[in-house]
Amino acid sequence: MAVKKKTAKKATSKKKAAKKATTKKKVVAKKAASKKKVAAKKTTTKKKVVAKKKVAAKKTASKKKVAAKKAAPKKKVAAKKTASKKKVVAKRAAPKKKEVVAKAPRKKSAIPKPRPPRASADEVHEFTPYKILKGEEYMNENQVMHFQDILNDWKQGLMQEVDRTVHHMQDEAANFPDPNDRASQESEFAMELRTRDRERKLIKKIDESLNFLETGDYGYCEDCGIEIGVRRLEARPTANLCIDCKSLEEIRERQRG
Repeated sequence: MAVKKKTAKKATSKKKAAKKATTKKKVVAKKAASKKKVAAKKTTTKKKVVAKKKVAAKKTASKKKVAAKKAAPKKKVAAKKTASKKKVVAKRAAPKKKEVVAKAPRKKSAIPKPRPPRASADEVHEFTPYKILKGEEYMNENQVMHFQDILNDWKQGLMQEVDRTVHHMQDEAANFPDPNDRASQESEFAMELRTRDRERKLIKKIDESLNFLETGDYGYCEDCGIEIGVRRLEARPTANLCIDCKSLEEIRERQRG
């Protein structure tokens, strides 16, 4: 009996030892699995951080490119303005040549000479039409530069016309004794002032179009949002409506009277 009890105790002790060994193995396996999970999480977080850094670097590079593209046309416009100002200053500073032949004294009652005809204020200066390529994106960088140059040249010509009108009115202003001469001069000056007023409104529209170019809204209809078209914009660079919306607006105006 004593031997049987001893053998039973030994068997139970062996079973307990086996259970302890299995539990230790399970604990070790769980710790190893948890360590692997933590290491995997760390690697995934590192990969995410690296990917975020790459995306941020791409965004900063794209922003720098966009800023450089926007700054390039502004620099060109500033260079053109400075060059035109230098030319105007040089012309004003150049001494006038003395005439050898003495001019006859001008009669006060003489009718002022009419000014030579010039192009209308609504007409754009000459420019080379833009060549549209197949599959080209609408209002890309080249098209934006093209219309920016057109608008700036147009605005510069209008400003020169304003200066020319002021000088002409200062030079030609005279108190004629003949009332017919005075009336003709006043009517001419009134016509000039009306023309300048119309051109002032046109300069305001040109400035609005330049602002739309900077914001990226230029070339799209304000009513329906579709593309206005390169050829229509070349004919009228300050156009803010497509041809269909403009024709409808004109029909409504005729109906209103």
